[in-house]
Order: sequence, then C-alpha cells, then structure tokens
Amino acid sequence: MYHVILKCYVVIDLKTHRLTHNDLGQMQLYVNYFDQEVKMGNDNPTIGLILCTEKSDAMVKYTLGSKAKQIFASQYQFHLPTEAELVKELKREIKQIEYQ
Repeated sequence: MYHVILKCYVVIDLKTHRLTHNDLGQMQLYVNYFDQEVKMGNDNPTIGLILCTEKSDAMVKYTLGSKAKQIFASQYQFHLPTEAELVKELKREIKQIEYQ
C-alpha cells in the first residue's frame, strides 16, 4: 500500500500468533525489497507494520536494531471487551493513577 501523505510504501502483515524473530526477519526482507526495488527516488523509506496476538518489546528491540525506526509491531485483540470489562479496567487504571 502507498501512503500519499507520508510519501512511502507501507507493508502490513497480520499474524495470528505470538510475534517471533522469524516474523520480524520476514518483514525486514519485505521492507528492504520495497526500498531497493519498488520505491522511487523521492519516496520516503518503506514502513513495515506487523499486527500480532502477543509480542515481546525486548525481542523487537534486539532483532531489529537500527531498523526499529521503519518496522513496528503491535498487538491486536480477537474481540472487543464487554462494557463490564471496560468499567473494570477503567477502575483499575484510576486506582493505579491515584496510588502514584
């Protein structure tokens, strides 16, 4: 996908499992390919976005190194929380803020 405002390609990969270093390496391959073979001279560097069920920030940091500015990993939920779950989470957050 090409993002007109950012003037760059955005590669999105949806994973149905916990993020692995293999997933990050695969995205690195895609981003490098787009940067070397597809993007034009006036385009900004390609952005990679991996959506997964779970991730480890430390693994992302150490696997990507300097590429961490171009490749992002984020968790998604399979379902939206119920109203009761949202109320419970808000109360927990308020208590935590008050405690600090």
